[in-house]
Amino acid sequence: MTDTLDPDTKKVHVSLGERSYDILVGQNLIESAGQIISSLLHNPHTVIVTDENVAKVCLSRLTNTLHDNNISFETIILPAGESTKSFSHLEQLLDQLLGFRLERKDMVIALGGGVIGDLTGFAASILRRGIDFIQIPTTLLSQVDSSVGGKTGINTSYGKNLIGSFHQPRLVLADTTALDSLPKRQLRAGYAEVVKYGLINDPEFFAWLEKNGEKLLNGDKDAQQTAILKSVQSKASIVAQDETEKCQRALLNLGHTFGHAFEAETNYSSTLLHGEAVALGIITAFTVSVKMGICPPDDLQRIVAHFRAVGLPITPQDPSHPIAEAKLGLTSLLHHMSQDKKVEGGRLTFILARAIGQSFITQDVDPMLIQDVMDNLLKNIPLSANDE
Repeated sequence: MTDTLDPDTKKVHVSLGERSYDILVGQNLIESAGQIISSLLHNPHTVIVTDENVAKVCLSRLTNTLHDNNISFETIILPAGESTKSFSHLEQLLDQLLGFRLERKDMVIALGGGVIGDLTGFAASILRRGIDFIQIPTTLLSQVDSSVGGKTGINTSYGKNLIGSFHQPRLVLADTTALDSLPKRQLRAGYAEVVKYGLINDPEFFAWLEKNGEKLLNGDKDAQQTAILKSVQSKASIVAQDETEKCQRALLNLGHTFGHAFEAETNYSSTLLHGEAVALGIITAFTVSVKMGICPPDDLQRIVAHFRAVGLPITPQDPSHPIAEAKLGLTSLLHHMSQDKKVEGGRLTFILARAIGQSFITQDVDPMLIQDVMDNLLKNIPLSANDE
């Protein structure tokens, strides 16, 4: 399958037995997609699912290569945005897939960011009790995180990704040229997920990002490929050990318990993008860790400094970010957190840190400390003032 690829294309293998698959990272992979996926198809027919924004810049690149490789296709174009991860759009997507008479051995291609990948993967997991799908992620966030690992799902009024399934893709094609058309804000939001991997278990990677993050965000292809590779290698290793998040995979949720609450509080709108919410969640998690006396304050300050340098929000009151205009309530934020998927026996599971690169899973956190930290964040009280 990869014999004719550009030699600079890199491959990461996700080892899951019969559900194993490859992640390819490189330039112009969309133009090679027809040739790459032809060997995976039982029938030379597929359905592409994308959104209105991605369709304008990437759809013809994909349809041309499918046509050139004698693969027939149908196309479904959905609205862009987090609100598309809903029951109504899931029903619409399933109806269209069934209308195309898609069979169990046919293939669906998710062309887009995390919303399209999550929604399409979930639809594939339940259509005819499971059909194959391929991820072609077009955002930095989806290339480093959501396209890998098989988590699929939709949002509800109770919280993010509360309805879903584990359904691994057959292949992931991460084409770095797809990032060229992304707005800078979207690129920065995805970058928060890249930083997460360094903070979980790779302090050397975080140090590399401190030096090279701005190059990546400014379009340097070598920096982008290096960061994507490091991220998916880290995730693939964790997923191979714990596919359905019984234990260690929860580490990948660093920043997400808090971040999902911020997203829910802003109604999953453009006020706060997912990666921006993760950045705020990471700051919150490290603040809690510092307040518990288990993490050096200097490590938190390094993260704050780096997020500030690349333009990510570091406080819900950041005057340079739309989040500052949101009406965030402590009670409702805590309520959203209580609906987190990792709740066990009524107790929240947190991902905290002993240092940069030393994250861990715990339920042993004082709820009043969580409330105090979040209240201070909402009031924009700096950590140093809290500790005096």
